Amino acid sequence: MTPSSPAPPTGPRAAAGSWIRSAGSWVRSAPGTYIWLAALFVTTVIAHRMSPGFEAEFLRRRSTNLHELSRNPVRVLITSAFWIDSSHWLPYAVLYTVFHASAERWLGTLRWLAVVVMSHVLATLVSEGVVAWAIRNGEVPPSAAHTLDIGVSYALAGVIGVLTYHIPPPWRYVYLFAVLVFYGIPLAAGPAFTDVGHFTAVLIGLACYPLTRHRPRTKPASAQ
Repeated sequence: MTPSSPAPPTGPRAAAGSWIRSAGSWVRSAPGTYIWLAALFVTTVIAHRMSPGFEAEFLRRRSTNLHELSRNPVRVLITSAFWIDSSHWLPYAVLYTVFHASAERWLGTLRWLAVVVMSHVLATLVSEGVVAWAIRNGEVPPSAAHTLDIGVSYALAGVIGVLTYHIPPPWRYVYLFAVLVFYGIPLAAGPAFTDVGHFTAVLIGLACYPLTRHRPRTKPASAQ
């Protein structure tokens, strides 16, 4: 008589272990998203240790405003993507997991990164072009050239836009309508330059359709 095999572990400990393995698998499937998110966590902790006055000046030097773009555009376009103008990192962790990680898992890291870079760079240039036009026409004071403009929201808006193609019809059109309303209402209600940037980024994401061709809507789960 052969001894029976031990029963698989059950209970809270087994459930916790399964959840940790699933979470680890999800993170490994979107490395770019979570490396970026980890970098944002570090810079947010650093910002918390700064005095308010020093923080404002520090971030302004890494801002994609007209003044800094005219001096060193490549540097500020890169550095601005690693700081957030908020002390709250956790909401970004949620948004990155829902949108960036989903897009990276679907498109692959290189295509996802292409959408991120195009959205961040082009939407920044368009929004700051609006600021330049407004200064030239006397709509805003010249000091607007030094306005703080950092963060990751343009890249996020672009990824939200491209994810439209990941959703099967008819829900795709419901999702697209919701996205256009969410970003379009501020634009229609007397827009700030950031509203122009966000809406532009969504359009850039939608224009990235060629990057989505021949991509599966769902990514197979990795073998356990």
